[in-house]
Amino acid sequence: MILKLYSDNPNHREFRKIVDVLKNGGLVIYPTDTVYALGCDITNNKAIQKIARLKGISADKGNFSLICNNLSNLSEYAKVDNSCFKVMKKNLPGAFTFILHASNNVPKLFKSKKKTVGIRIPDHYIPLRIVEELGNPIMTTSIHDPDEVIEYTTDPELIYEKYNKDVDLIIDGGFGNNTASTVIDCTNGEFEIVRTGIGELIF
Repeated sequence: MILKLYSDNPNHREFRKIVDVLKNGGLVIYPTDTVYALGCDITNNKAIQKIARLKGISADKGNFSLICNNLSNLSEYAKVDNSCFKVMKKNLPGAFTFILHASNNVPKLFKSKKKTVGIRIPDHYIPLRIVEELGNPIMTTSIHDPDEVIEYTTDPELIYEKYNKDVDLIIDGGFGNNTASTVIDCTNGEFEIVRTGIGELIF
C-alpha cells in the first residue's frame, strides 16, 4: 500500500493508520530529511527480524539506528556524556546519526549483545510525528540500490515498484534526497565522522 502524505499539508488521521501498521508488526518505508528509510516499531522483535532478513543480515550485526522525536528519553537507549549531549542538542533535529554506547535496553530490544546504537532525530515532520504518535522510537535503516555506487532511491513511485511486496506501507512524501546523513561516532570520547553526508556538524 502507498500513502501520499506531505509535510506542508498532512492529513493527521493518516498517522493513526501508519501507527496501526507499526504496532501490528508491519514494515514502513518513509521519507526523512535525507534519504527514504525502512523502519519498524522497536518493541516488535519479529518486525526487526523481518527487516534484517530483507537487508540480508542478522539483526545483531546490522547497523540499524533509532529515530527519536526529541532527546528527552535518550537515556533509555543510549549512554551520553554532557559534551556529546550539548553537541547533539545544537545539531538536532538534523541530518546526523550519532553513534553512542547503548543502554541496557538495546540488547533486549534486538535480542543481541549490541553495545552501540545510532540515534537519529531527522528534521522532517513525517517521521517525527510518527514517533510521537507511536510513543517510542522507530528502528530505521536507509534503502538504496544494491550496486557498487550506492544510489539511494528518491522517487516514491519507483520505491513502491521495488518494495511493495516486501513491506506493508510506503509513505509518499515527495522526492527524497540521494545523500544520507552524516554519521558521527561518539563512543571514544571524540566526535569522529565515519560517513560524510548532508549534515555539517556545529560545535
